[in-house]
Amino acid sequence: MSNQDDLISSDINAYLDQHEKKELLRFLICGSVDDGKSTLIGRLLYDSKMIYEDTLAKLEKDSAVHGTTGGGFDPAMLTDGLKEEKEQGITIDVAYRYFSTAKRKFIIADTPGHVQYTRNMATGASTADLAIILIDARPGHGVMEQTKRHSFIASLLGIKHVLVAVNKMDLVDFSEAVFREICDDYREFAQRLDPNDLHFIPISALNGDNVVERSENTPWYNGSTLMNFLETVYIGSDRNLKDFRFPVQSVIRPNLDFRGFAGTIASGIIRVGDEVMSLPSRKTSRIKEIVTFDGNLEEAATPMSVTLTLDDEIDSSRGDMIVKPGNLPKLEQKFDAMLVWMSDAAMVPGRQYIFKHTTKMVTGNFSTLRYQIDVNTMHSSPAPTLELNQIGRVNVVLNQPICFDRYRTNKSTGAFIVIDRITNVTVAAGMIIDQRTSENTGASWEKASVSESLVEEISAVTPEERASRYGQKPTTILFTGLPGSGKSTTAFGVERQLFDMGRSAMVVDGQNMRIGLSRDLNFSKDDRSENVRRAAEVAALMNDAGLICLLSFVSPNDDDRKKAAGVVGDDRFFVVHLKAPEEICQQRNESEQSASEDSPRESQVNYQEPTDADLVLDTAELKPADCVAKVIALLEAKEII
Repeated sequence: MSNQDDLISSDINAYLDQHEKKELLRFLICGSVDDGKSTLIGRLLYDSKMIYEDTLAKLEKDSAVHGTTGGGFDPAMLTDGLKEEKEQGITIDVAYRYFSTAKRKFIIADTPGHVQYTRNMATGASTADLAIILIDARPGHGVMEQTKRHSFIASLLGIKHVLVAVNKMDLVDFSEAVFREICDDYREFAQRLDPNDLHFIPISALNGDNVVERSENTPWYNGSTLMNFLETVYIGSDRNLKDFRFPVQSVIRPNLDFRGFAGTIASGIIRVGDEVMSLPSRKTSRIKEIVTFDGNLEEAATPMSVTLTLDDEIDSSRGDMIVKPGNLPKLEQKFDAMLVWMSDAAMVPGRQYIFKHTTKMVTGNFSTLRYQIDVNTMHSSPAPTLELNQIGRVNVVLNQPICFDRYRTNKSTGAFIVIDRITNVTVAAGMIIDQRTSENTGASWEKASVSESLVEEISAVTPEERASRYGQKPTTILFTGLPGSGKSTTAFGVERQLFDMGRSAMVVDGQNMRIGLSRDLNFSKDDRSENVRRAAEVAALMNDAGLICLLSFVSPNDDDRKKAAGVVGDDRFFVVHLKAPEEICQQRNESEQSASEDSPRESQVNYQEPTDADLVLDTAELKPADCVAKVIALLEAKEII
């Protein structure tokens, strides 16, 4: 094994020192079954001369017996280490390989492609900086179900850099058209995942085309080779250096004169003299020393393992967290999380499990399974439980508070694992999202004011003065219909038309409400009702200001629509029903909606059609411009504009 470096022979100590300071890139290779993941890793190591000679000899022997290349050299044999893997020619467990070049050190996670081993893939992705998604270029393959599943999990686990390697290009004669078609298909799917950094490379892992050396078979491709991309992709900004989080792993007290708190810095930077706070006690002190095996430091940063000593004797033990007073994590025992279920035994809501978060272990349960996600369509649907390899959003209730951050902000303090209390088996992995569990969030149509002493203030500007100023009557129009029926398209079209006519109008969209004002609500019947109530209150305020409010909501319950009219005022509330067959709405929904852990899909709605709508628009027959024209005609007929 040799990384061709002159320092190895001339100055081994200098080489080791240089090697130690190289940046480390963790990446995983995933994709559907037989896309060539193990072959790519083997080729990567072989072409970069990172295989010992005895290992290479054994590899050639195994290739003749178990290989899939007709007796020729099979690079996949290098990583398919289990006997079952070699016999079946598939990857079962996560295989890790380590190598380095002159520029970087690498840890590769070779993850399995079969559906039943998705949990293994999630394990490999949990620490990765970059994901290589392999896609088979052969006809009938392309973007498969497992490709989507792995891409979704990579996105869910916050992997910011994605490289799509279109493999087996040699079997399609290195066709540029095939490569472009696969790229377009994946881009269309990836729009729902919102990848930060997406790249495509055509390769042949078996023959080494565009893996380490540029291939002469792809003259139409001007991009980087796979190895060059791995050596140059910038990951410096991926680590959180802003929020200092130090979970205490142990307290070191070898004698009466020394008391230190040992652990790994989860995020941020710490310096001698910095003020810190220990949670949950909230006791403060200052950093006296930063102690390591190699000597004391003036500063340390993630992911270093250090021992911190403080100026004051404060009580802090394993499971506590040392932070900076001006930048605190949340300290709560209830939160929402995305969960990947990894056990053959189904999740049981309400059952007690052990939750391991950083260095702390507490008991708790899943109070509610909000929804399960179909990773192929990105739609959510109600479900009583989660089975093996399924993903859903849950409400977590712990028996004591923990210090956490949003997973997207801090992977270390935003992640946890779930352990069965009886078998001690890890059954799930969770990612905390930036929304709190809502309790008793039922609709508040009939609830009394927070304080009976509150008195409504009356504006000095009369409604007549506002109507005269704006040249319109303040009105609320509710655009209601199934998801995908065209509510938002029509509402925003009407807003544009009114603006061009010199009128003052604004759309209040249901999705936008859930991102902001209603971010604490889910999609239960009560929470849908509460979302409409809040929108009606906003609409009433906008009408009082003289504006035309255009509400775009599913609002499936007829009773809620009538209550909303009561909040706004029956005389200034109109209902426009956008009607289309369910199958058409479903198709639009799949193509238009994007998915993330914070914006679930409304794939199943028990919708009650309004019986007294002021206007019904058949969006299966009418064009968007025609729908807008009919709404404008309604406003003119009602003398609103």
